[in-house]
Amino acid sequence: MTNFGGEQSVAGTDVWLTPPDMVRALGKFDLDPCSAEVMPWELATNRYTEADDGLAQDWVGRVFMNPPYGRKLPPFLAKLADHGDGIALVFARTETRAFFESVWPRADAIMFLKGRVKFYRPDGTQAGTSGSPSCLIAYGRANAAALADSGLSGVFINLDGIFQGKL
Repeated sequence: MTNFGGEQSVAGTDVWLTPPDMVRALGKFDLDPCSAEVMPWELATNRYTEADDGLAQDWVGRVFMNPPYGRKLPPFLAKLADHGDGIALVFARTETRAFFESVWPRADAIMFLKGRVKFYRPDGTQAGTSGSPSCLIAYGRANAAALADSGLSGVFINLDGIFQGKL
């Protein structure tokens, strides 16, 4: 949703909305805990905005999350991993602490998206392409299956049971 470290200066905003077609390809979601204040389309049945403080709220059902980036990202990924039922859209920064704590040992699957995601502004107009590659991270086997069956272009990797190594 927000704060794509460095992207603000390019687009003049720190609110970058998920393309609605991407979310539709993944199925119906119950909660968007990182929703923008103004949304031109619904990503989930229920939503929390920054004013609601999604981290402080209870999460129920299947979650779709385009979390704030930068220092706010790790706690949102950790909460989704604890919740165990949802999909997150984040930059594919696989070397970060957030990945090593909340993705590699806890996620069920990742889809590294082909090309760069074209995000949107709150007025529904396209904001442009991000400066970094993105991925979708699935928590829960049903969400891993939704990623695999989504028809989105990218490389799907099933992580269930393949974690090895020392973190």
